[in-house]
Amino acid sequence: MPIQMLYFAWVRERIGVAGEQVTPPDDVRDVAGLIAWLAGRSAGHAEAFADPARLRAAVDQDFVTLDAAIAGAREIAVFPPVTGG
Repeated sequence: MPIQMLYFAWVRERIGVAGEQVTPPDDVRDVAGLIAWLAGRSAGHAEAFADPARLRAAVDQDFVTLDAAIAGAREIAVFPPVTGG
């Protein structure tokens, strides 16, 4: 099933797009696996996803850890840590 990916801040800048629709292979089951798979899509993806520990994610608008399952997800957002002030 296709997943709408959304990218924010420097993740978006490095990839060069704010979002894209992807259909990951069946063996990609969690956010970390998705990030690893996406890193192979282009040089920009590889740069954006080089250090997954620096990333945060939301699945269908709920903040999740990178080990969260993606089964049935319609939208996944990837962004750097957010600070307030």
